[in-house]
Amino acid sequence: MWHEEQVLIDGELRAAEGGGVFETVNPATEEVLGVAANATDTDAVAAVTAARRAFDTTDWATDHDFRAKCLRQFHAALENHLEDMRELTVAEVGSPVMLTYGGPQLEAPVGSVKWVADMMDGYRWSEDLGVVESYGGHHRRWIEREAVGVVAAITAYNFPVQLNLAKLGPALAAGNTVVLKGAPDTPWSALALGYLIANETDIPPGVVNILTSAENSVGEVLTTHPDVDMVTFTGSTATGRKIMAAASATVKKTFLELGGKSAYVVLDDADVEAAAAMNSFMICTHAGQGCAINTRMLVPAAMADTAAEVVAATLANIPYGDPTDPSMMMGPLINSRQRDKVHKFVTDAINQGAKLVTGGKRPEHLPVGYYYEPTLLAGVGENDLVAQEEVFGPVLAIIGYEGGDDEAVRIANNSIYGLSGSVNSADPERARAVARQIRSGTISVNGGMYYAADAPFGGYKQSGIGREMGVAGFEEFLEIKTLAEPAA
Repeated sequence: MWHEEQVLIDGELRAAEGGGVFETVNPATEEVLGVAANATDTDAVAAVTAARRAFDTTDWATDHDFRAKCLRQFHAALENHLEDMRELTVAEVGSPVMLTYGGPQLEAPVGSVKWVADMMDGYRWSEDLGVVESYGGHHRRWIEREAVGVVAAITAYNFPVQLNLAKLGPALAAGNTVVLKGAPDTPWSALALGYLIANETDIPPGVVNILTSAENSVGEVLTTHPDVDMVTFTGSTATGRKIMAAASATVKKTFLELGGKSAYVVLDDADVEAAAAMNSFMICTHAGQGCAINTRMLVPAAMADTAAEVVAATLANIPYGDPTDPSMMMGPLINSRQRDKVHKFVTDAINQGAKLVTGGKRPEHLPVGYYYEPTLLAGVGENDLVAQEEVFGPVLAIIGYEGGDDEAVRIANNSIYGLSGSVNSADPERARAVARQIRSGTISVNGGMYYAADAPFGGYKQSGIGREMGVAGFEEFLEIKTLAEPAA
């Protein structure tokens, strides 16, 4: 079905220009699953052209009811092919199958498409500002919310269904047309959406265009093309900086959801053993390949040894391996380059003086696949590289602190990032007070879970610009027009 070497441009599933393809690999087995269409710059221009025409010459942007209908069709198609999508996600992404049930790897983002369609039903597209007296007359004013235009969406590999749908759903609901470029490590996850849109919805040609490509130049076309009005990107902060610079030449609206170095702050009245166990499970979620995962654990210095003992014991008992096995909590990293990158972070940390408590290498019992052992580094300095840079692997750094809550907050905020974080305390009011001082877009207080379709997600500082999901995420894809006329 969607394993064919195709892209979706102007309503047509077709081969890339010149018929070029590239391989997609199962990260758990290192086997080639097949190939995907290797879109070219010419394909990217054709996709933008189609999106521009669809926005400028059809009523897609103004027919709210039709868009809601199409989104519900899309949701139904995703639901009807849920098991196909599950099998594809596990094979291509290397995600444990358990993460596809109810969570952010599959079922929750599929549900978000229905949520945004339902949200449209009561949304106020216009708002009356009343009458104002000005320049000797009375004037009635109102605002109207309308689509930005052509949106270029570029996504990462770690949670591709979530990332692709978190952009497609709200962008389409708002009335935009879209060119989506999926991550080169997970191209089929993007193409699957294009297949369903083309075959099982009434979304008009050109409204959604989906490209798969291993060529960096395709992304450059999308971020610089004058007919693109907005760029929405999820990925590393380093790439986000380049996209922001590229988009600046045409002053495009830019949404960036970037990296994180989130802190799990344990206060001195907390149950340190419970907190340590909780963070151990979190660091292994999808092998640590999540931008919001808490990779720094800040613990009162007197509790640091206890925390390290509990984390090490917990990591030793976390099952990991074959992602098709429902009992496995962790699968592989996406590719060998990422595994090498993670290992370099660990070895550099040890050279800087950190103590390797457990892990730190490729597991001997899994000779095939891009696996890396769950790893704990203790005695990490707050300014060490492993405490400052995003590792994107199952590596936790314990940082001991003195001086109470203010010192914990200071260290938590000692980062260029500000995406997420957690606070744990026996006193809920104290935990909330600390959470409010941490400069991050999302905070879990005593284990609270914020992730849902209606909850805005995004970062402070160099973790990004704007919010994804929720009404706030939907409104990222809208412009506000203020109008006035003489009052009767």
